[in-house]
Amino acid sequence: AARYVDDLIEPANGLFAAVIRSPIARGTITRMDLEPVRKSPGVVCVLTVDDVPGHTDIGPVFPGDPLMTSTEVKFFGQCLAVVAATSELAARRAAQAAILEFNREDALLDAREAVASQQLVRPSHIMAIGDVDHALASSHQVLEAVQEVGGQEHFYLEGQVSLAMPTEDGGMLVYSSTQHPSEVQKLVAEVLALPLNRVTVDMRRMGGGFGGKESQAAQWACLAALLASKTGRAVKLRLPRQDDMIMTGKRHPFANAYRIGIDEAGRVTAADIEVIGNCGNSPDLSDAIVDRAMFHADNAYFLGNARIAGHRAFSNQVSHTAYRGFGGPQGMMIIERAMDDIARAVGKDPLDIRKLNLYGTEQSEPERTLTPYHQTVEFNYLPQLIEQLETSSDYRARRVAIRQYNQHSPILKRGLALTPVKFGISFTLQHLNQAGALIHIYTDGSIQVNHGGTEMGQGLHTKVGQIVAQTLGVELERIVVTATRTDKVPNTSPTAASSGTDLNGKAAQNAALTLRQRLVEFLAAEKTVSPEAIRFENGRVSWGGSEDMSFAELVQAAYVGRVSLSATGYYRTPKIWYDRTNARGRPFFYFALGAAVSEVVVDTLTGEYRVTRVDILHDVGRSINPAIDRGQIEGGFIQGMGWLTTEELVWHADGRLLSNNPATYKIPAIGDTPPVFNVALFEHENDEATVYNSKAVGEPPFMLAISVWSALRDAISSLSDYRLSPDLDTPATPERVLKAVMAVQAQCAQNGMTGGAV
Repeated sequence: AARYVDDLIEPANGLFAAVIRSPIARGTITRMDLEPVRKSPGVVCVLTVDDVPGHTDIGPVFPGDPLMTSTEVKFFGQCLAVVAATSELAARRAAQAAILEFNREDALLDAREAVASQQLVRPSHIMAIGDVDHALASSHQVLEAVQEVGGQEHFYLEGQVSLAMPTEDGGMLVYSSTQHPSEVQKLVAEVLALPLNRVTVDMRRMGGGFGGKESQAAQWACLAALLASKTGRAVKLRLPRQDDMIMTGKRHPFANAYRIGIDEAGRVTAADIEVIGNCGNSPDLSDAIVDRAMFHADNAYFLGNARIAGHRAFSNQVSHTAYRGFGGPQGMMIIERAMDDIARAVGKDPLDIRKLNLYGTEQSEPERTLTPYHQTVEFNYLPQLIEQLETSSDYRARRVAIRQYNQHSPILKRGLALTPVKFGISFTLQHLNQAGALIHIYTDGSIQVNHGGTEMGQGLHTKVGQIVAQTLGVELERIVVTATRTDKVPNTSPTAASSGTDLNGKAAQNAALTLRQRLVEFLAAEKTVSPEAIRFENGRVSWGGSEDMSFAELVQAAYVGRVSLSATGYYRTPKIWYDRTNARGRPFFYFALGAAVSEVVVDTLTGEYRVTRVDILHDVGRSINPAIDRGQIEGGFIQGMGWLTTEELVWHADGRLLSNNPATYKIPAIGDTPPVFNVALFEHENDEATVYNSKAVGEPPFMLAISVWSALRDAISSLSDYRLSPDLDTPATPERVLKAVMAVQAQCAQNGMTGGAV
């Protein structure tokens, strides 16, 4: 019975909107005749950028995202105009009637080419520690590699949708499927030239977001609100799936490279790493996304002498945007490739190389705890976690069995890999690390909670409800968490960066503690007892001995006693700071840790493969809700596996996205789930003072799927008796796997090498 934006009962005389989009990726508009659109059946209103009363640029951080364009086109699908009609079908048909002519130019699609010609959406950034050049020159061996990491479509089940309704005094009520209601409020107000207090955004729930609705839900809300303002009627704008895939940003594709020095044992002595984000045509959130890729280019490994350069490349693609992990996965990919490459170079098991290069702990090797951005890695129990997973997954015995299998199997090759994750938790933009909440207790003892986070299927409202119930000692059934609304909790941060529970849960807890304290003080005065003697448990309140009353009775008495039963709560993350000018600081409050072991089998004749077993041990601190946390770990892993294996974005040379529907873009299906899929929670409370000492769980498990990609490389490497480290860009489709197999076979033949049966 859950209602999403498209399920809301439409107001009388409501209109439906459709977007007129560019059929080219780059050029200038020479003619845009919209008269045929206006004359189409059912059309009520057609608007262009010239009809916008306020701001025409809706860039979330930096300018560069025009609401509509009437001159320059920068990507295929860019919004040129918008039409409202009496039905969705009429609006979509009318949008096709526009007469458009352009001066076309060649599209720039290659990120490395863009960096070479200094076509960037934001300046480059460098982090450094130690003396990289000297350390490279004195290393026992220097390895080099380049890597292409593909993007990813969000493919949320509920697409982009907004419903805008004019209110009195020229205001606007907007229902939007957004992860950032306050940003939608701000941009709608700026587009309509209104103060923010005239615009209210309501977001009950999303049918998935994954970052794709953090900044890019705003455009459709602004367009619906603009049409509603002009017509005085409610307007709904819902993008059809193909338009959604064409017109909204993806996970940033990355072009990475490394030069890494090692000693005889395979320990890293120097690392010169480059990460290039293909940002599309505008900055959007790319500055912070590429920063996070840089922050995670070390993953779990100590790089004492390191230089990490991050570039933000322009391209004539849709502006790429936030996606689960926010650049972190793309950054981790290059160092995980390096670990496998080092293992092949020195003839060791990749797990041993990974363990050799892990960050130190405060108890052992404290000198190996400083990151390239000069944050000390505290409370590092990743070595302990890996040892536990290595034992529980029977890694060593399986490694021996797989080597034996591969020696006697001429066609099918098995691969195995254990990869860790160290993921920083906090927004890298410091001011976003704050949250608010509002709690009402009604006289019957029922409780209404509102907070600034948004529910997108990740269980945030359930966790916040649990936190409030625990704090007030009542049953969860007594609590209702209402829709996220900008008129209840203002100036909210997006639900992103895995911070939903950390921030909003703590804010709600603080509001509940305020109310509890008021009730304690009232009851202590009424019963002449010490406040310390009062207990809230199981819906009842006691104050020593056998004396107690129900929570509802206490609330009713407090109301009669004129005690305020409504409170706000606020929280801001402590300890964090980052000096970007000097590339040093503490951008993260803490690190979430985890590790995964994946096993695959590859058909070397076709490149097809299967993931046969996965074992995960993940650190969620003291879990608030183990069922939700396990679900997030399982779902994050499968989504990450899809990114690295089957989900391929294909762009035509003219800038068109060809993989623009479910028939041409392959997300994992239930049949892709490993038949053996073991997930365990690492039992260790968060050492930092988070809500109930829990840890964030939304994004970190996504990167556990790197173990699948590493296992594929392991299987291919077996063709050379594990002496060659194959190139395998992502997504590792069967075609790419077969290409890598053939390359290793050719190199073996060229070098006269014999290994596993070729």
